[in-house]
Amino acid sequence: MAPCIALRSAMRSQLAFLTRQIVIGAREVESQKFSAATRWNSSLGAPVPEPNDDKAEKEVLDSMEQKVPKEKYKGHHMLSPFTAGWQSSDTHPLIIDKSEGVFVYDTNGNKYLDALAGLWCNPLGGNEPRLVAAATEQLNKLPFYHSFWNRTTQPSLDLAKEVLEIFKAKKMSKVFFTNGGSDANDTQVKLVWYYNNALGRHKKKKFIARQKSYHGSTLIAASLSGLTNLHQNFDLPLPFVLHTDCPHYWRYHLPGETEEDFATRLADNLEKLILKEGPETIAAFIAEPVMGAGGVIPPPATYFEKVQAVVKKYDILFIADEVICAFGRLGTMFGCDKYNIQPDLVSIAKALSSSYMPIGAMLVGKEVADVVLSESNKLGSFAHGFTYSGHPVACAVALETLKIYKRRNILWSSMCRAGNVGARCW
Repeated sequence: MAPCIALRSAMRSQLAFLTRQIVIGAREVESQKFSAATRWNSSLGAPVPEPNDDKAEKEVLDSMEQKVPKEKYKGHHMLSPFTAGWQSSDTHPLIIDKSEGVFVYDTNGNKYLDALAGLWCNPLGGNEPRLVAAATEQLNKLPFYHSFWNRTTQPSLDLAKEVLEIFKAKKMSKVFFTNGGSDANDTQVKLVWYYNNALGRHKKKKFIARQKSYHGSTLIAASLSGLTNLHQNFDLPLPFVLHTDCPHYWRYHLPGETEEDFATRLADNLEKLILKEGPETIAAFIAEPVMGAGGVIPPPATYFEKVQAVVKKYDILFIADEVICAFGRLGTMFGCDKYNIQPDLVSIAKALSSSYMPIGAMLVGKEVADVVLSESNKLGSFAHGFTYSGHPVACAVALETLKIYKRRNILWSSMCRAGNVGARCW
């Protein structure tokens, strides 16, 4: 038990150290003269007590205690995602209270730069008034209606049309709305199975993903993901999922191997895996344009060109998981644009609404959509969907988000920040 206790103690110390390093508003030199309570108060714009004003400082401390009694949340009632049990039982959670642009504030008023944009999902930052207004207007008009049985809402129809118009890598045919990225990728699997069954290809059910990929944490999406912590004790991955090489050139290339040679080797290994399993059993290949949670890994030169040739050769669908990369993150509207990927299916979420409302979607190419629609006519319906598919408030916010991206030329802005264009970026 001693090594475990030592490890836990080290992890706590490291977590505390990292937290201290990213607190920015309370780390100016002059602020070091003030108490934490004073810094909390000043960050909210309230009157700042003098450093030696004990009475004023006590009032601030008392107000903090009334606002957030921390003892109340240690050992709280949430089963927190991606969190060890000891963290919630033995330590106080960091409670984020408000946001302003790229900054967030905890309940003690400490100011943080939200460098990860939430979870790669909040590119417009906090308190964007146009998104708040879009949500409020739709809530007042129609807070909910479903999209089952050919009933739907205007925002969902408008958003589907807009998404298809801005996706340029390949002309897509239909949009299916989900609640986020994980269930978009789950739906991809069901849709592909439905498609192949309609064509009488009942053995074509396996999916190939990549080591270190991340496609979500639901049952199927976690199976597609190539991260072992998502599999441990969950009896995953499911047996229809196969994993091929991670395209991390810096870590996995052989001595003297160029990026192009590395890409060729990985494409050859993919083809060998397909032949080993039997091409008639492989339904689809799924990939993030740039791998996110697995380490922010861009593909080596010529990788997607060579991989696409392999999957096309064996009539395997290509699914682009754009949940992280879409909407300007790579300097193009979609990762597919940057790497010349021409997918059959696409998953999007996160920045679709700048995460002001939970929403995801999958884009379906014409070949797949035509077969699915035809089969649904035979069976009586396409019997898949969610209560919140195409939620009118989420769709209204997403529509306004896309308008903001256009109005503010988000692609030009992201290219400037990435240094992909000249210095005259204004």
